Amino acid sequence: MLEGEWSMGSDPGTLKLANDSAEAESEFAARRAAPARVPISSLRPADSPRLTGENPEHVELLAMARDLPPILVQRSTMRVIDGMHRVRAARCRGEESIAVTFFEGDDSEAFLRAVDANLRHGLPLSLADREAAARRILAAYPRWSDRTVAVRAGLSHTTVGAIRRRFGVPAAAEGGRVGRDGRVRPVDGTSGRVRASEVIARNPDAPLRAIAREAGVSTGTARDVRERLRAGRDPVPGARRAAAREPAPPSGGPATSPRRAADNAPGADWRSVLSSLSRDPAVRYAENGRAFVRWVDGHAIEPVEWCELIDAVPPHWRDSVAELARSCAGAWLEFARELEQRATAKSGHGVA
Repeated sequence: MLEGEWSMGSDPGTLKLANDSAEAESEFAARRAAPARVPISSLRPADSPRLTGENPEHVELLAMARDLPPILVQRSTMRVIDGMHRVRAARCRGEESIAVTFFEGDDSEAFLRAVDANLRHGLPLSLADREAAARRILAAYPRWSDRTVAVRAGLSHTTVGAIRRRFGVPAAAEGGRVGRDGRVRPVDGTSGRVRASEVIARNPDAPLRAIAREAGVSTGTARDVRERLRAGRDPVPGARRAAAREPAPPSGGPATSPRRAADNAPGADWRSVLSSLSRDPAVRYAENGRAFVRWVDGHAIEPVEWCELIDAVPPHWRDSVAELARSCAGAWLEFARELEQRATAKSGHGVA
């Protein structure tokens, strides 16, 4: 055995020294992560995803609250990552210091944390805020897939894709993007569809999840390939094959066909919205606030959910369920219009 090496049969004192060292490192990391009070005057303004800055009404609400959580600050720059409303509230109360948890990371990582924190709690980010955040994330991480950016920005992946095309954010040089699981996948899904068709040819009765896993595609893609094969069609849509041969549209030109225009409508990650709603004091302490959050949770749906469940609708129920879906969508649309009208009326009066 070489000098300096040891085995499980080595001197117990050596093992104890190693354990003590690990415990010391763990304790040191815990101390670094523990909140500390720092002078408010030492903090720099946040690089916030909020385009309009702090909301005075929210600051007043927080100023009346007690035991607010520590703010998050980038240690290397002392820039606030999350908590500018709490900083303003502390100043309103005449406080000179505030509890801080430090973040170790570069500016791009700090911005990701800022967006994530604002999506999870406090005053919700507007659609414009989230779209601007997605553009910054795409610029910093162009290899990330649309779905990965969508989760980080609180948007739908179709909206992120539209932003990528609108601002000409290039894909990776090798044509691949990094997904949420860290795997690199090709931008063109033709090869994945071909693999899925081969898997289905070998085992036509295989579950969709098994097909998707073996072919390296999504469950929705596996379902589409199987339906195309059953209908005697090519597993790769003709439009996609043509698009692979044609050059990209010029800057400023239409990025998508009219048939797909509806897919690129702005959307939101309802889980992030619901999480923020449930944590916002203005909702939690309002009359019927908790009931409202439960109502939203019971009536919201995202594309991945209906993609998984649509096959459960028997053929003789499809028309009735489609009519029910349209009815629910109409009710949500009226709800959205009323909210937008009230928001417009409030903004017309200005903010004190």
